[in-house]
Parts: sequence; C-alpha cells; structure tokens
Amino acid sequence: MRRDLGLILQLRWQDLLDILIVAYLIYRIALLMRGTRAMQMAFGFGVLAVAYVASQGFGLFTLNWLLGNFFGSLIVILVVLFQDDIRLALTQVGAGPFFGVHGNTTGATDALTQAAAWLSARRIGGLIAVEQDIRLTEYAQKGSAINARISAELLETIFMPGSPLHDGAVVVKNDEVVAAACVLPLSSNPAVSSALGTRHRAALGLSEHTDAFVIVVSEETGRISVARGGRLNSPLEPAALRAMLLTLSGMSTQPGRSWLPKLGRNAAR
Repeated sequence: MRRDLGLILQLRWQDLLDILIVAYLIYRIALLMRGTRAMQMAFGFGVLAVAYVASQGFGLFTLNWLLGNFFGSLIVILVVLFQDDIRLALTQVGAGPFFGVHGNTTGATDALTQAAAWLSARRIGGLIAVEQDIRLTEYAQKGSAINARISAELLETIFMPGSPLHDGAVVVKNDEVVAAACVLPLSSNPAVSSALGTRHRAALGLSEHTDAFVIVVSEETGRISVARGGRLNSPLEPAALRAMLLTLSGMSTQPGRSWLPKLGRNAAR
C-alpha cells in the first residue's frame, strides 16, 4: 500500500499530461473507427492477437511464428489497410479553426434549401456536395467547371432532366457552384443497405472520405437526405435541411441545439 502511494506521489505533471493526451488520441481514433470497416478490421486483429497468445500457451510453434512475423510488420500493414482513413484523420487535424473555417452565408443556405425543395416536389434526382474544411478540388476537377454564384435557379437548371450536366454531383464552396457532373466515390461500407441507389451511395462515399455535407434528392421518392461522416439522415423536410445548413455555418438561431446527434441516431446503413 505504501509502495503504491509512493509511486502516485512521484508522478510528475508531465506524466498526467502524457496520459491525458494518449487517452484523448485513443478516444478520437475510436470515434473515427465507429461504424466503419476499420472497426471490423480492428476486431479481426483482436482475434489474431488472441490466437497468437494461445499459440504460445499450447506450443503451436508454426502458428506462433507466422503470427509473430505478421505482428512484427503491423505498422506497415496498418498504413496500407487504413491509408484512406489515416489521410482523412490527418486532414481533419490540419483543418482546425486555426486554419480557417469555410462557411456558407444565409443566401447560399436559402439557395440550397429552395433547390432541394424544388427537386423534391418534382421528383428530380439531385446530388450536391457542400465543401467544408477538406477541399473537394480533386472531385471538382473531374466534372465540368461552373464557377458561378450559387442560386436556386442555377441548381435547378443543372439537375433538370435532359441537361448535359444533370448526371453527377454539384460541388459547392461557400457561395459558389464550383463544378457539376462530378463523379464521387461510392461507399465501401458493407453495412450500407442494398436498397440505396447510386446517388445515396455516392453521397455516403464522399462523406466517408471527407467532411463534406452532401444533400441527396431521390428521383424515385423525392425524399431529401443528408450524408455526413459516413451516415445518412433521411427523410428530411426543407425546414430541417435549412436548420442543418444554418447550424453548419454557425448562424443557427438556436446554438445550443445540434443536429449531429440526430444524424447519428437516424442513420441509414
């Protein structure tokens, strides 16, 4: 008892800070992995770790040698398997408030809301990616450059059936429509419902790779959905969409309320 008390008294403030930082990093990694394929892979690594310990206890020398070599190269294996997740995590770290925040004005919020409501009422499919801290340049470059001030009429015209730009996604940055007919990555999450179409899978896919706010309007049902952080919230009324956009831009009239917990609870996978 005295020995344990002596060790506690010998702790420096640097040791406590070190423990807190490591605990926070583990917490953030757990949040990034939650609901993704990384969590399933982490479970697989846990099973292999148990097998490695058991092989030592039962004298399974060949299995122990194989697993030992596998874990000896674990860092390289993790980098290869989780390169997309690591890139996203590092980008999010570098996209903090000290590096600037990309916000949309009330005019852009109204334009996005009106366009989504217009498309929904007419059951016209739409896919709009709203850039946040992580740039969507690589996706915008694959589409047709627009570089025009955002308006509901412009978005409605782009997604009109028969328009040469209607098939694909629109990338929006601040108050500007950057590009249209952009190709987005499809979700790689095996838990995503097979009932979801290509638009919704593309919205989820982009939200898994970036922090973009992706608005989807279903061509079959006219439902408005939002994808962010690998999760899909659906269906939404135009008023709810506008509230989300205002909260996202920091202009909500109710700053104490956040739509993010709701987004997680109602996520469709």
